[in-house]
Amino acid sequence: MSAVEAVDLSSLSAKSGGSRRLEGHLVRPEGTGPWPGVVIAHEVLGVDDVMLRQAERLAGAGYLALLPDLFTEGGARRCLIPTIRAAMSGTGRAYQDLEAARSYLLSQSDCTGAVGIIGFCMGGAFALLSAGRGDYEAASANYGLLPKDLDVLADACPVVASFGGKDRTLKGAAGRLSAALERHGVVHDVKEYPQAGHAFLNDAEAGPRPLRPLFRVMNIGPEPDAAADAWQRIETFFATHLHTHRT
Repeated sequence: MSAVEAVDLSSLSAKSGGSRRLEGHLVRPEGTGPWPGVVIAHEVLGVDDVMLRQAERLAGAGYLALLPDLFTEGGARRCLIPTIRAAMSGTGRAYQDLEAARSYLLSQSDCTGAVGIIGFCMGGAFALLSAGRGDYEAASANYGLLPKDLDVLADACPVVASFGGKDRTLKGAAGRLSAALERHGVVHDVKEYPQAGHAFLNDAEAGPRPLRPLFRVMNIGPEPDAAADAWQRIETFFATHLHTHRT
């Protein structure tokens, strides 16, 4: 696996109506490829060491992993609220930024042409809504808010999703999502982990240190056993749906 490579996605995002400045972090697997690509939609906390290690993990599993920084233009302080609104509404420049990342992967000679999306927390909402747009071969949504209208997933690509049973913000989300995908005939694997809370796929505590005790009380943070099972499901699902060329 190669080191994390900084890539400038600004021209692609600006051309499509997204951010004027957009930075990305790309990790390539070892070898010569070609490989499928995966766009990573980060947590509400932004791009940090935890998210970069998620990219490295996906590269280690055999994917061109690209993590665009949705807070590039203005930092988290200016971009957080508009980005959250975009995640919840299905509109906003963050979608153009994610599309810029997808386009960048497709332009790479070592990409097979098959691209998936994975999202965590806020990024999980982006992954779900992006799944219904017809641009990806597979989507992984991890403890993301569900669309208000689940019918937007009627034509979604295959979806693998994971939730924590102790996540107070998403009670019942796994059941509602599974039922909607079943109703629309979308291939899916949705699972809730009773012992886990929010952000359980993180391999370390994240966010400002003074807030971490509060996060623990709110059941936000790593749960290794649930994470190991969820990653196995994600990697199996992506291997099934991404290791083919687009047609």
